[in-house]
Amino acid sequence: MEITEVRIKLMEEPGERLKAFCSITFDNCFVVRDLKIIEGTSGPFVAMPSRKLTAHCPRCGMKNHLRAPFCNQCGSQLSNERMPLDSDGRAKLYADIAHPINSACREMIQEVVVQEFYEEIERAKQPDYVSRYDDFDMDYGDFKQRPQQGAPGETRVDQAHQRRHSHLGNNRPQSGGPVRERTAPPTTPNTPSAARNAYREPPTGFGAGIFPGE
Repeated sequence: MEITEVRIKLMEEPGERLKAFCSITFDNCFVVRDLKIIEGTSGPFVAMPSRKLTAHCPRCGMKNHLRAPFCNQCGSQLSNERMPLDSDGRAKLYADIAHPINSACREMIQEVVVQEFYEEIERAKQPDYVSRYDDFDMDYGDFKQRPQQGAPGETRVDQAHQRRHSHLGNNRPQSGGPVRERTAPPTTPNTPSAARNAYREPPTGFGAGIFPGE
């Protein structure tokens, strides 16, 4: 097995023990991400990717990180006695996700990654330097707010409404107000026109029929 590629992401915080993240590729077919390069007492060393250990809440059974003082589900206080201990008696808070199972493999990874770390520091001094590490973590500022539908100032006209109002012609108001169709008011018997057109009984009094049209 051979490490065919190492990608380094240098950390910008001065004075911190965590110097860089890296990913390694084995035989151009298998990638392990999130290895850490940490400054130790005798120089930098490589830490394998790991996850936080969890324990169940005695009240509700929800999993919480071992350092959590309260349960994230029910809010009950958690005891520190649930932390497992390693062979030296220290609290074991993390578990490796991927790690070598013999010293030869560990030394090989250590030597290749640390050598690439020093070379990456030299490349970072160039003015056009760009890290090759694939960082999938993003800040909230990296996300652009999408315009909301129906924003102020945006007018939406359905096609059905547009066809309905296309024949109104000059009835559209010039001031931009709502369109109103001009329709004649309904005719009722109380209106003057209805009174004039209403049926009149023929006169039957004195002199009826003398003049035509009466």
